Amino acid sequence: MQRKKTVSSMAMSISGNGSQWVDIGLEMDLFIPAVPLVIERTEKYSFPFGDAAVTQIGLPDIYIVYGDIIFKRSRLHFRAFDVPEMVELHFALSGGGTLYNAINNKKYSFAPLMQNMIYMPYLDGTGDYRSHENYRFFEVHFTKERFLSLAKDCGPVLQLFADDIAAGRYAQLAEENLPMSFAMHHCIQSMINCTYTGGLKLLFLQSKCIELLVLQAEAFEQSVHKRQSSVLKSAHDKECIYNARAYLLRHADAPPSLSELAKLSGTNEFKLKKGFRELFHNSVFGYLNDYRLSRARELLSSGSTIKQVAGDLGYSSVQHFSTAFKKKYGVTPGRLQE
Repeated sequence: MQRKKTVSSMAMSISGNGSQWVDIGLEMDLFIPAVPLVIERTEKYSFPFGDAAVTQIGLPDIYIVYGDIIFKRSRLHFRAFDVPEMVELHFALSGGGTLYNAINNKKYSFAPLMQNMIYMPYLDGTGDYRSHENYRFFEVHFTKERFLSLAKDCGPVLQLFADDIAAGRYAQLAEENLPMSFAMHHCIQSMINCTYTGGLKLLFLQSKCIELLVLQAEAFEQSVHKRQSSVLKSAHDKECIYNARAYLLRHADAPPSLSELAKLSGTNEFKLKKGFRELFHNSVFGYLNDYRLSRARELLSSGSTIKQVAGDLGYSSVQHFSTAFKKKYGVTPGRLQE
């Protein structure tokens, strides 16, 4: 069957004052087989309201966008019309803010290292961000039809979300965002650092987009099952655990003890241990170990020396670091850099 020939624009309009608008986006064809298998473009933007470096990737029925933005103003205006109906897998890598969509009178919050799925057919609203703070994001957008075909018979949480999408209702997978897992981080980094070309690149990116969808769906299904027996009884309890994680990652090279971390984050050691595993599916120091090794892999891939990485991340020796790295990834740091 011949695919229909429809050129799709994924542009979003942004304004710092509500009167002068600029478009940021990728015009691509999601359906014509004659175009390249993967359309990719990286651009830098400089506007009165902020600076951005954005990479956009177009695949059949999938649009990937990620980048870094530093806003010079705390409030911006956004709008997006006449774009394909897409379902967004959203990952906030650093920074945060809120987006208010006047069309459905809904506010969406984005916090560092959190994730959710969003269906928002049209957008006309305002965003509030901390000015001069680096906001890093990663998004995968599936066309509505592709998402619905993938979500079929994939569990009650995803099915309810898909039912709203099929009916054209604005929706989030859940009202509360969930923390990103290290599996999600690793999947995202592998997509950003993909070295395949041509058809292999298409297959790789398609598979990783579906893997992210599976990881998100699994996380939200597990969240529903664990909610009944949660040790975190209030929003304050959860906030303490998030504060503990933030402090732990800021001091990854010289981490505090469990009792010190509990005191610093305003909770007790029991709630810290139980709550941390509940939210992040790992022990406190298991999470720290995964973070350090994931960060080490990024630094090594960007050209840092093994000795520098080991020292920056708090390992007692290069040998200790190399042993931990090989146990986690199956190769030595030196082999990774070859």
